Amino acid sequence: MDRSSTVYACIQGWGLLEGPTDAASVAAIASWHANAVRLQLNEDCWLNINMGGSAYGGAAYQSTITNYVKLLHQRGLYVVLSLAWNAPGANQARDQQVMADADHAPAFWSSVATAFKSDPAVAFDLYNEPHDISWACWLNGCTTSGGWQAAGMQSLVNAVRSTGARQPLLLGGNGWASDLSQWLQYKPSDPANALVASFHVYGPSFSQCTTTSCLNSTVAPVAQRVPVVTGEMGENDCTHGYIDVFMPWADSLGISYLGFTWDAWPNKCASGPTMILDYSGTPTNYGVGFKNHLLAIVP
Repeated sequence: MDRSSTVYACIQGWGLLEGPTDAASVAAIASWHANAVRLQLNEDCWLNINMGGSAYGGAAYQSTITNYVKLLHQRGLYVVLSLAWNAPGANQARDQQVMADADHAPAFWSSVATAFKSDPAVAFDLYNEPHDISWACWLNGCTTSGGWQAAGMQSLVNAVRSTGARQPLLLGGNGWASDLSQWLQYKPSDPANALVASFHVYGPSFSQCTTTSCLNSTVAPVAQRVPVVTGEMGENDCTHGYIDVFMPWADSLGISYLGFTWDAWPNKCASGPTMILDYSGTPTNYGVGFKNHLLAIVP
């Protein structure tokens, strides 16, 4: 499952997380037979920079994330921590950028990895959705069209590994993480040999690569070489016809997937693919397909 409010509530200045973080709400996630939760993180909130004195950054934010991770573990859930919103310089991290920024992202990952390096049930997703950059920039960084310096995946890998953390690192492909066509060619060096290709797919036709033929030609070859995780999987029509096809395809190749999103937004599917109507786990029409599939394949 994905939970997204950990990225926006803090920077918008009204809270640390939308919805409950208690044992009952975590039990609801586990009741679907999910085994992992991905939390989207905000660079400014974690580092307590560019916050204007907000009460929702730094220690308050870090302790909220840390305590929630511990609670998820208590129900047997792995956790993926993903850098999702960032900004260069003194700009506030109110959205994702084309790539991680060199100004703050390495420091973010050094801090996060230090905090969780002794937790083997945590993995790190180094940047949510790179897009509109070259693969050379994806690997080594570049000066973006906006004039700021992007950090490449290699520098982010280095930042994590310099702390002694050895956990798996998810690296989202280009094209809003929907393009893995050159992932193997530009794969960074990792002394821990624990890199995972991260892929996002939103059907029926929202993402760049959604058809079975595209998946077979660009994603399947990567899955033969390294682990592949679908860090975000969703359906933009609030049904489950597309994921009903995608999930068995992924299962056949050992590709994991996290459903987007476990957030009970007031306007439900109108603002994006949300799995639930409430935090007790009542599924939307889209969520029904995901829940039923997990219950069928996971003991």
